[in-house]
Amino acid sequence: MSEQRHKFLYRGKNLDELRRMSMKQFMELLPSRQRRSLKRGMPRRQKKFLRKLKKAKKAAKDGREVVVRTHNRDMIIFPEFIGLTIAVHNGLEFIPVKITPEHIGHYLGEYSPTNKKVTHGNPGVGATRSSQFVPLK
Repeated sequence: MSEQRHKFLYRGKNLDELRRMSMKQFMELLPSRQRRSLKRGMPRRQKKFLRKLKKAKKAAKDGREVVVRTHNRDMIIFPEFIGLTIAVHNGLEFIPVKITPEHIGHYLGEYSPTNKKVTHGNPGVGATRSSQFVPLK
């Protein structure tokens, strides 16, 4: 049996084609919510974040691993981000996210959950009024 390697495609386009596209062409491939937000223009904080990512990309070519920290949870992931590590704030800490081709078109905040599963401890002596009457051994 010949093992075939899975080739990444986003809406029928491979990674090289996505990187060569203009922003306008790439926007047409995105889902409607992302496309509409990009048509309205990027806020200044997102443009500043893109400049930081370009510097990190240059540093990655030099062999240094740079983690870019951000609070921009509403930033859409573009093909240029692939291979970078972005630390996304979840309200308490920065969660590092390694960007892969499968992340294209999603928001950064989707990969940094803001809440944890609630796990309750076991009640001890004195935890409630009824535990007063539990005989101690």
